[in-house]
Amino acid sequence: MGISGNRVLYIDGDSSLHVLKALASDTRLLILSLLSHNPMNISELAETMGLPHSTVNFNLNQLQEAGLISVQYEPGSRGSQKLCAKKYDEIILKLPGANVEAETDTVTVSMPIGNYRNFDIKPTCGLASESKIIGMFDDPRSFFEPDHVYAQILWFGQGFVEYAFPNNLPYGSVAQSLVLSMEICSEAPQYDPDWPSDITLWLNDIEVGTWTCPGDFGGTRGRLTPAWWLEDQTMYGLLKHWQVTDEGSFIDGEKLSGVTLEDLNLGSRNHIKVKIGVKDDARHKGGVNLFGRKFGNYEQDLVMRMAYRFPQDRPRVKVR
Repeated sequence: MGISGNRVLYIDGDSSLHVLKALASDTRLLILSLLSHNPMNISELAETMGLPHSTVNFNLNQLQEAGLISVQYEPGSRGSQKLCAKKYDEIILKLPGANVEAETDTVTVSMPIGNYRNFDIKPTCGLASESKIIGMFDDPRSFFEPDHVYAQILWFGQGFVEYAFPNNLPYGSVAQSLVLSMEICSEAPQYDPDWPSDITLWLNDIEVGTWTCPGDFGGTRGRLTPAWWLEDQTMYGLLKHWQVTDEGSFIDGEKLSGVTLEDLNLGSRNHIKVKIGVKDDARHKGGVNLFGRKFGNYEQDLVMRMAYRFPQDRPRVKVR
């Protein structure tokens, strides 16, 4: 139970709330400071801090539940004693929102599925993080809950959700392709592999195309689906890649429509609107399930990749 090295805790999602609440106390911060060099028992901490044993023990429990300290019980003069040590020296918190990465000729944006900016949905519907249900089942008002940003699965029977992706194309560049990937499936009561749904994608209010998902998948637990999620519910989706180029729009290499990059008018916008839903006049109104990187089978959120070039470069276009 020694102290060694520089140990870093990386936190994100709703699990970060427990850590942040544990740190929101001068008493607990002082305890962590005292534990920086050597493990200490409750009596030593109480004497050093000038606090009752009960107060110190309560705060130690808060830190232990948040995973910030480790506890061992060792023999003492009056039974066993609680020996405590600090587990981490540094905490790095990833705030909710999009993650942007830039390469030589590609910009990648990862958008959490709970970070939508607009929606219009009807039941069945709901959201869940990696650890709990958010709000109530089949109540669209739950999509307004503050915790919606931590959603790792969301579903709705009718309607749409809409996201605003930052447009990070370098000034003066020309887009060559836009690829949006997502884990997605239909939405049936519980699950049903034979439950088709006509799922449509819009970019900047332009209808890119519609893909018919064959069903809502369950029966086998998704690779990332948490253990507390009920066995009779949706477990995973299919990873789909929607692509728009100068030649048209595609899904997994199959052409959907004649919508091109020029139609999206990317150069005049500081963000890109992404809308996913089922149209009112769809033939198969089978709803939508969207999966985040901690649910389903694929460790990713909504991911947009834009390849670009500068006018003097030779065009390079690939269709997935």
